[in-house]
Amino acid sequence: MTELKQHQSHKDVLLRLKKAHGHLAKVIRMIEEEEGCLKISQQLFAVEKAITQAKKNVIHDHIEHCLEDSSSKKSKEKDLKEFKEITKYL
Repeated sequence: MTELKQHQSHKDVLLRLKKAHGHLAKVIRMIEEEEGCLKISQQLFAVEKAITQAKKNVIHDHIEHCLEDSSSKKSKEKDLKEFKEITKYL
């Protein structure tokens, strides 16, 4: 696997994960305070959406910047294998 490299999108990913963290903390408080199921579900949806978008950003960034435009056949095969592997997380 390719090493994780810092890219511009990582700042956005970090922001989204922090939002998800905040929403999740709110869900926990809501459950402890016995809030209604509708409000809890709305917050859980926000957590899920933030994490899903962060994951997509990481994967798309990886595809755009980490999979090399290789000239050798061996390198192309490695990149193709890695591409196939990462797409299972979409």
